[in-house]
Amino acid sequence: MSANSPPPSVNPSPVPDAIDPIRLEKIALRKRLLPLRQAALTSDPATEHAIAAGVRAWLDAGGFRCVGFYWPLAGEPDLRATLSHWLADDPTRRAALPTEVQLASPLRFAGWRPDTPMRIGRYGIGIPENDADAPAVDITPDALLIPCVGFDARGFRLGYGGGFYDRTLADAAQRPATLGIALEATRIAALPTDTFDIPLDAIQTEQQRYRR
Repeated sequence: MSANSPPPSVNPSPVPDAIDPIRLEKIALRKRLLPLRQAALTSDPATEHAIAAGVRAWLDAGGFRCVGFYWPLAGEPDLRATLSHWLADDPTRRAALPTEVQLASPLRFAGWRPDTPMRIGRYGIGIPENDADAPAVDITPDALLIPCVGFDARGFRLGYGGGFYDRTLADAAQRPATLGIALEATRIAALPTDTFDIPLDAIQTEQQRYRR
């Protein structure tokens, strides 16, 4: 369950890369941006603190009751302490993590607290042990914190290629508020996008918050 685990490699597209120029461009961008993101996060301890402060300000301003976030992989800002403090400030608040990932499916969420037992799931991602307990699963967050490999100022994000968050947002009966978590070094003037790419409401970096 280490934050140093490498990011997952996902290739769910049924379209051959040779005839999908947008997908090829995204693959090339991931190869370029992943090392930049890792270097930017680890070069200065203040970077992660600045992102966490921006996230906390967004959470406080939003009045959210349940926040879905992510178990950090290598190069992703670790927001577990931020969520722990946010939960401690109001016992009625809830936080949730994605449960076992199913390809070509929206994400499902299970409840998380700092003392929640964890296990390692697919791609080496930490998953709450209580995801087998029916009352604890299928939580519907009203806000999502979403990691970004890259992003642009329009609110589009580059992920790992699985499309899980896009499916989750497209499938939601009521779309949650969304905040992308990114490093300034991974900002692109204009990301290549497909018809299924859904822009986020805002993106938080160590320098500022970009609003769509």
